[in-house]
Amino acid sequence: MNSALEARVRELREESHHGASWMARHALEALVEAVRNGEDPVEVARILASARISLGAIAGAVGRVLTAGTPEQVIAEAEALIGTRDRAAKAIAVMLSADISGTVTTHSASCTVHEALLHTPPDQLICTVSEPGGEGRRLAADFKAAGINVELISDAEGPDAARESDLVLLGADTVFRDGSLVNKIGTRAIASAAKDAGVLVIVACETFKLAPFDAEPPSEDTFELVPAAMIDRVVTEEGAANTEDVTALIDRTPCLRQGYDLLRGRRDKLRPDESA
Repeated sequence: MNSALEARVRELREESHHGASWMARHALEALVEAVRNGEDPVEVARILASARISLGAIAGAVGRVLTAGTPEQVIAEAEALIGTRDRAAKAIAVMLSADISGTVTTHSASCTVHEALLHTPPDQLICTVSEPGGEGRRLAADFKAAGINVELISDAEGPDAARESDLVLLGADTVFRDGSLVNKIGTRAIASAAKDAGVLVIVACETFKLAPFDAEPPSEDTFELVPAAMIDRVVTEEGAANTEDVTALIDRTPCLRQGYDLLRGRRDKLRPDESA
């Protein structure tokens, strides 16, 4: 591994303040840089994906662009995906606008959730501190600077806040085909409390965070698995889906599975015209 790529991987491993979307973009930029320097796209993508195994967003993003073909095409596809990231967040924000009202609780610091709440500010926003890392503090400060009525609470207070909210809006690091997801520790307690109280729980994420396989427990203790039964809806730039319909959404995006097959060394699983 060259020194530039090694530095990028180290940044990904040590990052604790940004969400999965930011890290996916960082990984794509590293992939472009390495491929331009003559590195093999598949090997670089595998190295980047292994930097944070619990973050399916990284594997989903770099895997997706691998299916483009030649190194030049991989670079073009990666740059295109980086460029569409902001547009995806804006599209999700528009789709969520009808659901955002009253009091909204969120946990961790999702860029997609951030965009949605700036687009449609609720009457009251509650942000958890989101330890370890405390990224909720920065998120709350950003919203306050934007003129949104925001309250910062401890993680322990999150479930009670969720029960009293009109909506719990969450991001995700990975959404599996059964609708379950991996997100920051503390998400499960908040989603469970909301579900028990009949409060709507929506997950907002880009399609590259969808994983075309069954749920896997996260390898990092700062993340946890949240069952699909605790989630009402998943909203991506391709549309909204109930958790039981996430499989269909994934199946409509075949490059997700093809990308993961490449990362796992399964070139035989690609269509014949893509394996050359």
